[in-house]
Amino acid sequence: MSFTTRPELKGTFGAASSTHWLATASAMSILERGGNAFDAAACAGFVLQVVEPHLNGPGGEVPILFWDESGHRAQVLCGQGVAPAAATIEHFESLGLQLVPGIGLLPACVPGAFGAWMTLLRDHGTMPLRTVLEPAIQYARDGYPLVPRIVQAIVAVRTLFETQWPSSAQIYLPGGDAPSLGKLFSNKALADTYLRLVEEAEKASHQREQQIDSALRGWYQGFVADRIDAFYRTEVMDSSGERQRGLLRGEDMARWRPTYEAPRICDYGDFAIAKCDSWSQGPVMLQQLNLLQADALEGLDPMGDELVHRMVEAAKLAFADRDAWYADPRAIDVPLDELLSMPYAASRRPLIDDRASSLIRPGRPGGLAPQLSLHEDHSRALAAGGFLFGAGEPTFAALPANAWQPTEEIVVGDTCHIDVADRWGNLVAATPSGGWLSSSPVVPGLGFSLNTRLQMTWLDRRMRNALRPGHRPLTTLSPSLAFKQGQAYAAFGTPGGDQQDQWQTAFAVRHLRMGMTMQEAIDAPAWHMNHFTASFWPRLVERQRLTVESRFPQQSIDALRRRGHEVVVGDAWSEGRLSACARERIGPGRFMFKAAANPRGMQGYAAAR
Repeated sequence: MSFTTRPELKGTFGAASSTHWLATASAMSILERGGNAFDAAACAGFVLQVVEPHLNGPGGEVPILFWDESGHRAQVLCGQGVAPAAATIEHFESLGLQLVPGIGLLPACVPGAFGAWMTLLRDHGTMPLRTVLEPAIQYARDGYPLVPRIVQAIVAVRTLFETQWPSSAQIYLPGGDAPSLGKLFSNKALADTYLRLVEEAEKASHQREQQIDSALRGWYQGFVADRIDAFYRTEVMDSSGERQRGLLRGEDMARWRPTYEAPRICDYGDFAIAKCDSWSQGPVMLQQLNLLQADALEGLDPMGDELVHRMVEAAKLAFADRDAWYADPRAIDVPLDELLSMPYAASRRPLIDDRASSLIRPGRPGGLAPQLSLHEDHSRALAAGGFLFGAGEPTFAALPANAWQPTEEIVVGDTCHIDVADRWGNLVAATPSGGWLSSSPVVPGLGFSLNTRLQMTWLDRRMRNALRPGHRPLTTLSPSLAFKQGQAYAAFGTPGGDQQDQWQTAFAVRHLRMGMTMQEAIDAPAWHMNHFTASFWPRLVERQRLTVESRFPQQSIDALRRRGHEVVVGDAWSEGRLSACARERIGPGRFMFKAAANPRGMQGYAAAR
């Protein structure tokens, strides 16, 4: 075993891992008090909303992928909200827009995170509403220590808050100044919102499930929806450079419910991987693994150029299919069965050779002609225009005029992730995001912002992922489950937008096929390629860019350049934000648990006992 930044934790009671130590500790505290993985994941999810407000929030969304040991099945709980009824292509065209803005009120979907966490808690959890929300309420009310990234995020958008978004300034610029690093920071308005939901629920009923239903009504049909409706009728500045009214209304929130779905599952040697359907980018990981084949990478150096090259070229093909074919399958027929078939992978595999491809090459499932965006020139013009608050996932400052160029460093954010495994054998993987403090102004009286996920749709009617009222935008959020010889094995995931299913694929190959421990696979030097249309405003198109951590051997970096990759060498610990939990049966009703977490950014932490 090689050196790792921390041990791979093991135990027989349970495990949790996330992108913030306070969320991990909160999840473990629920397990210690007799709660299950669903209780613990929900608790951690609400804590993440408070302690990582630059990466997610109550007004965001969350896909949850879980293994229910009692039902012996994997399920997806979709917490991705839909486009408002008034969010039509015609409306955006009437405003003179060719793209949905990256920030402001216009790009909001129905906020799905609260509904998904509450539904998971009601249907699969055991703990009372107050118990699960109490840690988040306490941190919001009494304060939590700020990590450097939050302070950087606030400083970067300070001018926007002071001049355009006063409701955000009221929360994030207390006393008129940015908060100090390491000091306790509180959001009493958010604490009051959650406390009111709890108190109203307890007055409505003494029954756990009925209390949760009451909280859901308070959010989607009560005072939360009312305040969102009122605020979203006003005008605020967005990334179009104009003041625009929002489109989300209380009726949109009242109509929406999170949904249970079957995951998409593909075999990978002795393992299988489960992902969300084509409303997420998750299937690109399955497509990559199909292209790579389980046995084809045997014997390769985990840090060598051959492995990286093959994986990068497979990712290029899979992401080209994402851009051409993925969308909400409830809105349009997505040929995902064929895209995930082994014959399709076999037909695409010869496109991978020893050289880095400069082409974007979607396939033709069923003989259909792919459609890619024609907005490359427009996107570059936006990038040169100067008013670029809100680009990326999310970007915390106005980008330089030439930010689209491959050599320019762009400071972007991530999202969050949480994994939990309990002593009964349940597994949960969830990737909460949206509602970042920099994405839209705080809704007055509620203490949080809403998501801007509609920026991932197109205003081009030819595109499969075109904006459609009442339907889900394609999201980058992509939790994972792994199965080992038919048994549920691991929950894992990462923040990172378009990088999520690149970093997770590398983790899966290194851990599941190359024998690295989970912590070794997380710590190992990582990379990502940019060779697709970016998912976030202004939807830049890049080709050939490959960013690698400087810990890669120099001979591997040189060899990748000789193959034609435009290699950018990043910081030593800059790629990936993975966390993971795993379980292996050691007897009737008994499991050995493992947990690992990402050291990059010095926030992620795992716990197990």
